[in-house]
Amino acid sequence: MHAMVAQTRNELVLSLRQGEQLLVSMGIPVLVLLFLSQVDILPTGTERPIDFLAPAVLGLAVMSSSMVSLGIGTGFERHYGVLKRLGATPLGRPRLLAAKIASVVATEVVQLAMLSGVALALGWQPAWSVLPFAGAVLLGTAAFAGTGLLLAGRLSGPANLAACNGLYLVLLLFGGVAVPASELPGPLGGVAGVLPTGALVKVLRSATGATLPVTGAWIALLAWAVAMPLAAALTFRWSPAD
Repeated sequence: MHAMVAQTRNELVLSLRQGEQLLVSMGIPVLVLLFLSQVDILPTGTERPIDFLAPAVLGLAVMSSSMVSLGIGTGFERHYGVLKRLGATPLGRPRLLAAKIASVVATEVVQLAMLSGVALALGWQPAWSVLPFAGAVLLGTAAFAGTGLLLAGRLSGPANLAACNGLYLVLLLFGGVAVPASELPGPLGGVAGVLPTGALVKVLRSATGATLPVTGAWIALLAWAVAMPLAAALTFRWSPAD
């Protein structure tokens, strides 16, 4: 347990030293929230922009930490052979992965607290349902962490970097985060609703007071939370030579 705690602390320190990861996990969600909440471009019906944006940006923060930061960091560790060496230490592979996930969860706690504070300052008035909110965050974390590890375990470091950032941008634009799924053109709206971002945002909106039918979203989110970690576990390679 001491070794895992030490590795978790090390993972957090490394994350804090990497400016690009801080930009993705902290900077971009805050900028999206501040900018889009102040401009009248979101066709959200009778809702104020902040009422849609706050849960959406909380979902974006979960994706930023559990897919992009975890996926890129792990991918380069694998690319340079660090991951294989760490897995061969007394820490072991299971505790190494547990430390990585623990560092992601710790980062998310800070992110969600900070973003919620910003949203409240901008006029957001949520009606929290704590258990559904926490369940949605945990399932979203599992889904996106599985996606990040799936990419990190199969691609080279540079290719994984491009894939994680590209997928992040696609899900930001077309996954029900920046624009409601119902407002996307053609079949994109239906697709966005079953993507992990769209499902997570919808459940988070419901858990913070919006009246929405969310059974389908819970099913989709649960499916991603099971499928992606399983796919990562079955295909992950610990070194580029495997």
